[in-house]
Amino acid sequence: MAGLYKWTDANGRVIYSDQPPPGNVKVETINVPPPPANPNAVKDMATKEADLKKAKQLRAEEETKTNKARVDANMRTQECQRARGQAIALANSDQVVLYTTTPTGERVAMSDAARLAERQRLDYWIHENCQNN
Repeated sequence: MAGLYKWTDANGRVIYSDQPPPGNVKVETINVPPPPANPNAVKDMATKEADLKKAKQLRAEEETKTNKARVDANMRTQECQRARGQAIALANSDQVVLYTTTPTGERVAMSDAARLAERQRLDYWIHENCQNN
């Protein structure tokens, strides 16, 4: 601000303004020193910028976590559906020969005990992992 203008209006009030008065009025110009500089202005601006950058990073991390949770939930649902299907197949296949593969890659028929053990393992896994699916 370059200065202030001081004048008296028609009603006798003293007016101060940063704009000169309209019309032909006696005006006094008052030079005002500039407002004191903020010694922390650069620091404050840097802090605000750092805060904005941090908030943006936190939002991005939260979005990443949300997306990962969604993907994990979808995979868990698929795993539960697959396990339930296998459990049903084991329970309903008394007359069908089921095969399993040994660690060496050999295909062998499942015994009744192996079928029961696998069914129990699947039931336990489903109980532990598929409460909400």
